[in-house]
Order: sequence, then structure tokens, then C-alpha cells
Amino acid sequence: MTIKPAVRISDRKLIVKDRTILSGVPENVITSSGSSSGPVEGIFLGAVFDEEKSRHVLPLGTLREVRFMACFRFKLYWMAQKMGDHGKDIPLETQFLLVETKDGSQLESDDGNEENQIVYTVFLPLIEGSFRACLQGNDNDELELCLESGDVETKMSSFTHSLFIHAGTDPFGTITEAVRAVKLHLKTFRQRHEKKLPGIVDYFGWCTWDAFYQEVTQEGVESGLKSLAAGGTPPKFVIIDDGWQSVGGDPQEETKDQNDSNQQPLLRLTGIKENSKFQNKDDPTVGIKNIVNVAKEKYGLKYVYVWHAITGYWGGVRPGVKEMEEYGSLMKYPEVSKAVAENDPTWKTEIMALQGLGLMDPKSVYKFYNELHSYLASAGIDGVKVDVQCILETLGGGLGGRVELTRQYHQALDASVARNFPDNGCIACMSHNTDALYCSKQTAVVRASDDFFPRDPVSHTIHIAAVSYNSVFLGEFMLPDWDMFHSVHPAAEYHASARAISGGPVYVSDEPGKHDFNVLKKLVLPDGSILRARLPGRPTRDCLFTDPSRDGISLLKIWNMNKYTGVLGVYNCQGAAWNTVERKNTFHETKSDALTGAIKGRDVHLISEAATDSNWNGDCAIYCHRTGEVTILPYNAALPVSLKVLEHHIFTLTPIKVLAPGFSFAPFGLIAMYNAGGAIEELKYEVLKGDCGGELVGKVFTEVKGYGKFGAYSSTKPRRCIVDSNVVDFVYDLPTGLVTFNLDSLPEEGKLHVVEIEL
Repeated sequence: MTIKPAVRISDRKLIVKDRTILSGVPENVITSSGSSSGPVEGIFLGAVFDEEKSRHVLPLGTLREVRFMACFRFKLYWMAQKMGDHGKDIPLETQFLLVETKDGSQLESDDGNEENQIVYTVFLPLIEGSFRACLQGNDNDELELCLESGDVETKMSSFTHSLFIHAGTDPFGTITEAVRAVKLHLKTFRQRHEKKLPGIVDYFGWCTWDAFYQEVTQEGVESGLKSLAAGGTPPKFVIIDDGWQSVGGDPQEETKDQNDSNQQPLLRLTGIKENSKFQNKDDPTVGIKNIVNVAKEKYGLKYVYVWHAITGYWGGVRPGVKEMEEYGSLMKYPEVSKAVAENDPTWKTEIMALQGLGLMDPKSVYKFYNELHSYLASAGIDGVKVDVQCILETLGGGLGGRVELTRQYHQALDASVARNFPDNGCIACMSHNTDALYCSKQTAVVRASDDFFPRDPVSHTIHIAAVSYNSVFLGEFMLPDWDMFHSVHPAAEYHASARAISGGPVYVSDEPGKHDFNVLKKLVLPDGSILRARLPGRPTRDCLFTDPSRDGISLLKIWNMNKYTGVLGVYNCQGAAWNTVERKNTFHETKSDALTGAIKGRDVHLISEAATDSNWNGDCAIYCHRTGEVTILPYNAALPVSLKVLEHHIFTLTPIKVLAPGFSFAPFGLIAMYNAGGAIEELKYEVLKGDCGGELVGKVFTEVKGYGKFGAYSSTKPRRCIVDSNVVDFVYDLPTGLVTFNLDSLPEEGKLHVVEIEL
């Protein structure tokens, strides 16, 4: 008997678990087993071409009538999601493709016969040698593989490992396995769980960008810290964004022609140290250390980060500046790939394309990073937000190509961050290309989408959809950062609630004095800490292939996990999306009425891990944050949810523990917080031998972070509730089973409330 590989090419078809995904696979496509990269059911694809070129496009076969979700770059710097069911729908610059075969149902895929299960196939276009691969569709419904070096002199004709294909019945597990197999093959990056997370992810922060843009000053930074702390939500980290560095335009004679076209000169870095705005007026030599000391000593911040571009500044490092000569900066003009230019036609008028960039010699860039970062570290800076990262792929001409240049810069950056910022203080930004992802060994936090745009109404639903779908892919490499937001804004709670369940850092960019503390106190505890969920927030399994931005019928559901609860956010994101014709984000017609969907306990993909019993029956208690309603949801039962555009719900889901017949319990946590269950750090049940005749049946022991109103479901009224050895008053709502009591004080740092509930 011959055992067939789960993923194989046979009779010019790509077959996954005996189902055809692609037909008409060309003869020049070659395969290699994925088994050498660990026990994974997958294959690597490559191809042999007739001649060496710097760019190849290869049809891989016809894809029809299978649903897919693609993460593609709609701009040079950023990805978004696109769904469809034919090859022609797959966008240019697709870097991640998940395909569903439609046999079977979601129900069967949990524990039914595998032949009837839904199968999820992951396509990962890779880095091979000096070439980077991506996917795209054509008008004949063919899936194409595009291979390019970004340098006309860097050519190849033979490829063996340019695309990895893996399949399984658990979509999230299958993706993790696929990325792990690629990691073992490439040996150039590490996965999220292998990296040290910086401390900022567990605290509330403030970023100066939308508050001041490049006009930020020391006085502005202090005023923002002061007003947030005064309202009871003290930030514990700040990101001093663009505006602190020493920069300048090119000398006048060089910019004469540019100025004739009424274009502002592109600023370039002229020195390592801060500009005059960030110098102490009494003693300029103190430098940026002055505001760092103010932040930490006066306002109790734990971390201060600053911004810089991966090339130093937007326009790079200015050539000819004496203090910067050692970095070997030369002017280069970015050349974007054909697919990026087609997706983002505005690039040809981009200021960098017209005025060029001062690119440091790759051999000198470690020296630059180390001197910059060591200066910042000596001033008390704890980390950096490194921006504009994808620009490197456009500058590889004459330098060995995009992959090689990106690798050299990232190795230098990783080494400097490791040396100078022991907390691994680095956020990757504008970095959504696989050139960077597949060489990411150090950085553990990545911005998940294009910016939060406070003044652009088309952007808000798009933002929530993009961060969640991008996190499906990005979350395998780093912890996704869903970006800053404004607490005073028409969409403030829409954004705030999403950040609460994102699993990533939580920070605002409010102008000083313009804060909604009612919103912020649902995110932030009085000590500046947050209730962070344990994983990257991602769409639920049944949302992976629906289109909650465009289809007019689907709600977006986002799941995450705490130790003993799950959390589910439901969002209406309809009405705006990236427009494939106009090549920009636009509104489109949508119904003004509410859309109705449904939630189930198992929408939280790993909810069984929150159960204290290995034989848990699947029943959940659900708390709705917005309405305060409690619902008991048996396994596979559904709760309807109706929302209008820009509306949302947050649900805490807890597995129900049956202590004895008629005695059930499920804690929710701090129910005034969006992610209530993130407060529960420990949970144990003790079942006693008492009967139902008034004797004690059981005890619930839980340890809780923070303070505020604690809520739980109990099928019977508790006998008493004890907090830190003191019996406390509680309220029990008989119709719903909701029991609540107050945790009146904040425990000392590092300590928890000890709660005991007798049933």
C-alpha cells in the first residue's frame, strides 16, 4: 500500500487531501517535500526557466470555485485583505493566501470524518537566494508566482523553494505549522513565541504623533503626560514620534529645480542627536535626557521610546554633512516593483521618488544604528519605533537586490537593538513586506495596518478589518500593534474596544487635555497597566473567507484568549474598502439598517483551553459589555447579534463549571473593562461532599488583578463572597445568575486580590 502525500502535484494538478485546488500546473514547476523541514504535510514549489532574468512570472495553474483570503500590499508599506473564489480575484502583491475547500461543514470539521472536513491550504511565497516571491491572479483565473530581485544585474533561472504549500483542518494551527516549516528551511527568522516581548505591551501608553505631528516639543510631551495622569489613566510609556531629530533640506542650489515645481524639499538626517526643541535651554548638552528624566521621575513612566526611519529619516542621511560622512550616504532614487506601482499609482508623485533618498552604505549601517541607539540609551531611552522599512526594497539596484539590502539593514538593526535596548525595545512600522518578515529575528512587535487617521471618516471600519485579517499572517512573526487612536472621537469606542482584544500594545495619540476618561478607564487600570489578551486577535474561523468590508451582509467577529476566559468582539465594518478600480480606499453603498449575525462559544477558537475541566461539555456563560446581559449558551447554540455600521459588541465567554447538580459557576472578571476576563490570573474550584439541603457544596478560588466591579455567573445565590480575607456585600440577580461585588482597592504592585466564593 502506498501512502499518498497530503499535498502533491499529480497529472498536472495540485491535490490537497485528494481535492484538486489548481489544475493545469505547468511542466516547468518542480516540487520538493516539506518533510525535511519537520513533520509537516507540505511541499515547496519552484520552477526552471529558459533564461536568467531579474524578474519572472509563472502561472501555477487554474484556481476556481474555492474561497480564499489573501493578504496583499495595496501600498508599498501596508497590507490589507481581499476575499474571492476565482484566480482572477487574487490581487497583485499577495504575500499570504489561505484557501478553503468547500466539502463538509464547520460542524464536521471539529470532530467528524476527515474526508468530510473543511481543509485549509496555506500558500506562503518565500525568499529564495536574492529573489523574493509573491502571488497574483490573471484574467484566465490562473494563480501566478512572481519572482523578482529588484536589481537588473541580479538574475536567476532556477528556483526550488520559492513557494511553500501546507494543508490542515485547523486553519490557525495549519498557518503556524506552515510558518514553522518555512522557518526551519530558511533559518533566517524566528516566530512570535520565540521572541522577548518588550514591557510596553502590558501598559497603557501615549504617542505624540496625532497630537502634534512634527511640531512636537518637550513642553508638549510633558503636557500630554500630565493631563492623562490627572484623569486617572497614567501612561507608563510614551513614544516621541517624528519631530525630535536634527534634519534639514538639501543645499539650495541642489533643490532649485524641485522648488520650481512648488514641492517642499524632502528633509534628511543631519546629525545623530536631538534638535534644539529637545535641548535643555539652560544646558543644551543635557539633550533629550531632559524630557526622559521628566517623564520617568515626575510622571512615573517606565519606558520612553523615540521614532526614527530605517534609513535614518524620510529622506535618508544627507550626503556631504561632515558629522555623517562615516556612514557613506549616497543619493539613490527608489524604484518600486511593477505590482506595487500598479496597486498604488500615487507612488510616481511621491516626494521620495522625485527627490531621492540618502542611503547609507550597508557596511556602515550597523555603526549608524549603534551610535544612534547607544546615545539614546545613555539618555534613558528604552526603545525605538523604526519606520518606513519597506523603502529598502526599492533601493537594491546595484547593491545585490532588494533581499540582500533588506537583510543587511535588518541584521544591523537587530544587533544594535539587542546591544542597546535590553528589553528588546523595538516596534517595526511600514514594514509589511516579506523581505523583512523572513529575516526578522529580533523585533517582536509590528504595526498591523495603515495608520489611524482621525480626520478621515472612510478609514475607521477599514482599519478594524485590516488589523484583524493582517494579524492572521503577521501574528506568526511578531505581536501585531493595532496602532494609536483618539479617545475623543466619533469612533472612539469602536477603536478602543478593538485595541483591548488585540493582544497588542494599547496607546492613544490624544491632544493634551482632550481625553474621554470614561473610554480610557475601560482599558486602563489606575496603575497604568492593561488587561492584555494572550494572543494576536484574529477573525473567527467562520469569518476567514467572508468579506465584512464589502459584501453587505457579514459582521466581523474577532476572537482572543485570556487564562480562564475567551473574548469575542463583533464589528460592523461594512461600507468602505480598498477600491480595485480607483486604487484607493472609498465608501461604497451599504444598507443603513443593522446587519444580524450570530456568535457561538466555539467562535473563540481555543475556548476549551480556558476550561478547568478536561471533560468540559462546551457550555459557556456570556457577558455582553455594552448591555450587561448574561446569556447561557449551550455547545453549538447561537446568540443573534445585530449591529449598524461602526457599531460593536464585546463579549466575555467563560466555560461553565458544574460543581454539582444545580450548582454551576463561571467568572467574567472586571466587568467595567472591555476585556473583563483579562483580570483573572488564577481559578480553582473545590467540590465538597455537601448535598443540596443547605450544606456547602463547593468553593471558588480566584486571584484577580486590578480593581472595580467583579462579575460572575452563578446558577444559585452564593452563600458568601470573601475578598482578601474579608466578607463583602454582593448583589445577586436571580433571573440572569449575575453575581457582582466590588474590589475597592488596587493591590500593591505585583500582588493580586484573593477572592473566595462559597456556593
